[in-house]
Amino acid sequence: MKEHILEMAVGLFMVVGFCAFGYLALQLGEVSFLTSSSTYIINAEFDNVAGVKKGASVQVAGVVVGSVAAVTLGEDEVAVLALKVDKDLKVPIDSMASVKSQGIIGDKFIQLSFGGDEENFKPGEVLRDTESSMDIESLISKFAFGSAE
Repeated sequence: MKEHILEMAVGLFMVVGFCAFGYLALQLGEVSFLTSSSTYIINAEFDNVAGVKKGASVQVAGVVVGSVAAVTLGEDEVAVLALKVDKDLKVPIDSMASVKSQGIIGDKFIQLSFGGDEENFKPGEVLRDTESSMDIESLISKFAFGSAE
């Protein structure tokens, strides 16, 4: 009888352990079908997004509120970023998105600067008020060769 109870306890412990492991793997892996209900997509059009990669963070006042879900080339040869932001975040229609860098040569991220409009972006809408990435190499070459003003 004691062997039977011990086997049941070990089996129960293993099942609970596997369930906990599976839950943590899904949460840390951010499985899309589980997290999609807590986020929505806003598309942003930029002239230049040099250095911005899929998975880059989207920040408001230094706080991470989402990530870049996709980087594609849109119509009129503009870069289109799909910004996956928290569903609780209300982005006013007159907001601005900027490509920023963590330090001088750090990773690129998207900085959202909120406007004051009462109307908010709906999922899938396009944010067109953007500030593109600054190309450090071209600035240095302009300065080095004397064409900087």
